[in-house]
Amino acid sequence: MEDLSTLLSSLDWSPLLISLKTGVVATIISFFIGIFAARKVVHAGYKAKAIADGILTLPMVLPPTVAGFFLLLLFSKRRPIGIFLNEQFDIVVVQTWLGCVVAATVIAFPLMYRNARAAFEQLDENLIYAARTLGMSNLKIFWRVVVPNAGPGIISGTILTFARALGEYGATSMLAGNIPGKTGTISQKIAMVIQDGDYVTAGIWVIIILIIAFGIIVTMNIISGRNLKNVSRW
Repeated sequence: MEDLSTLLSSLDWSPLLISLKTGVVATIISFFIGIFAARKVVHAGYKAKAIADGILTLPMVLPPTVAGFFLLLLFSKRRPIGIFLNEQFDIVVVQTWLGCVVAATVIAFPLMYRNARAAFEQLDENLIYAARTLGMSNLKIFWRVVVPNAGPGIISGTILTFARALGEYGATSMLAGNIPGKTGTISQKIAMVIQDGDYVTAGIWVIIILIIAFGIIVTMNIISGRNLKNVSRW
């Protein structure tokens, strides 16, 4: 027991803090962009919807390393976008914490988008018509009628997005690298200590991730259960 407490006290907690910060920021970005994109796609035509949906969902089906490769090409200091950001705004994405956020956002975004879109598509249109008869603007209808009624789906998407961003590894490693105390996330830390043969430290980090993941799943189930508690079962 003393050995375990000594090991815990000697742990460098920066990977967990970096992962949590990255997950929170990536989730906030994905939340607003995902809702906006879902709203636009829901009202798009059939062909436009198919194309837009394919583009926005693509990072979810691509291997993270492939997504990381494309992000590296986009934001490299030797590429037009990377040069422009560096020279005009002094922004560097590669090998920085910003790279962690960009990679996690790109990988986790489809989960927010897909859940928000599914929630919007299942919304009762009579609620929209009723709001229009009351003279509400489209923007007010969206934030006061659509989003609250699609709340469970949006919340589930938000939780899943945070979980995915928290555990992102492949794209983050390629774009941000693994700089201790700067871009080294908890997933990278686990991989690194396993390579060093330190299975005890790796096991502790794995347990921490399992606890966080379990908490996320329980939270999502509680939210879903509240929404369905009055639904009759067959």
